[in-house]
Amino acid sequence: METRKVVIPTISCAHCGRTIERELGELAGVQNVTVDIAGKTATIAWQEPADWPAIEALLKEIGYAPQT
Repeated sequence: METRKVVIPTISCAHCGRTIERELGELAGVQNVTVDIAGKTATIAWQEPADWPAIEALLKEIGYAPQT
């Protein structure tokens, strides 16, 4: 299982956090998503068939592009 913590500057409220958790949670292979609203970060754990490019693409699609 892989884990990555990313900064997502557009996180501003609890609704943002729930949206990220819900959307990523529906992606096959994503095991856990924890959002820190105050820190504007998300910690994501996944295994195959999910991979980082798919997770990053979904975050961008829903308006929460991670900072690189």
